[in-house]
Amino acid sequence: MTPITFAPRIEQNQHARSEAERAAILQDPGFGNHFTDHMFLAEWTPREGWHDARVVPYGPLSLDPATAVLHYAQEIFEGLKAYGHADGSVWLFRPEANGERLQRSAHRLALPELPLDWFLGSVRALIEIDRAWVPRGEEKSLYLRPFMFASEVFLGVRPSQHVTYSVIASPAGAYFASGVKPVSIWLSEQYSRASAGGTGAAKCGGNYAASLLPQQEAAAEGCDQVAFLDAVEHRWIEELGGMNLYFVHSDGSIVTPELTGSILEGVTRDSILRLAADLGHEVIERKVSIDEWRQGAADGTITEVFACGTAAVVTPVGTLKWRGGQVTAGDGGLGKVTAQIRQSLVDIQYGRAEDRFGWMTRVI
Repeated sequence: MTPITFAPRIEQNQHARSEAERAAILQDPGFGNHFTDHMFLAEWTPREGWHDARVVPYGPLSLDPATAVLHYAQEIFEGLKAYGHADGSVWLFRPEANGERLQRSAHRLALPELPLDWFLGSVRALIEIDRAWVPRGEEKSLYLRPFMFASEVFLGVRPSQHVTYSVIASPAGAYFASGVKPVSIWLSEQYSRASAGGTGAAKCGGNYAASLLPQQEAAAEGCDQVAFLDAVEHRWIEELGGMNLYFVHSDGSIVTPELTGSILEGVTRDSILRLAADLGHEVIERKVSIDEWRQGAADGTITEVFACGTAAVVTPVGTLKWRGGQVTAGDGGLGKVTAQIRQSLVDIQYGRAEDRFGWMTRVI
């Protein structure tokens, strides 16, 4: 990991959870339900740049009602995991890629770019002080949420002149506690997630807020997730509300929608591009139409569909539903290729397989 060029001050939490309380939480942490004892904070102003790096007790942030982010949504975030290996060490998966994406998101939202060593150092500092919160076994992990927001108290529409950066951490249980299960997908034909020239390629809260109503629609139709099409022709598949998509074809090739500026460049997505090729598959990035998905699943050209993201890693997609019809690729279960890719990636993350790509960074 890049050396830290700053020394954050440390304020120990005098009211940290007891060992027994922590052990009870780690037994069944769920996802996003519990948080560690500390958090990282830093500030930015045009005059001082990034400054006041600190690790402090986890707790509420005090915001003035006129704080800019509450009115103009100038904020971004990231998501990555720390993995506990069998020898007691703790590792991160491609943290540099998350730091670089945070910089790209910051540029798009007119926020200051956080230096990569600050990003890596902030994550490391929080893991080191809260190392006891890293779960062990059963694909458990410590989920890390770096985020940045406009914290200036001002109601003018312009980039904020005060920005706050923070990292919080949450122990996460196995996404599929009782085994990997396929998800059902509802096709959103009325709503778009993003458009050309918009913020689709940035990891900002507004993109996710816009997906919540379609997600409610999907749930009402008995589906787990929603798939979005492009905003112009309403023809080309983009991504799910929070995951990228892959299509396995009968000839062994794997296709994923190409990046257009309105699709988030997922770290897991990029990793699968390299991993699948290494496993002998032809991997293709190109436009994929909704008609191709429907017809390919129906005639057997598409044998498996899966989604990928930080939380679930790789998730098999079972049925695609829309008003007036539905279709299922293969038998609707966990396909052979999907299972192979998922297991290969997870084994690298948890230290059960050789890290032949140099993706893992040791923290502890």
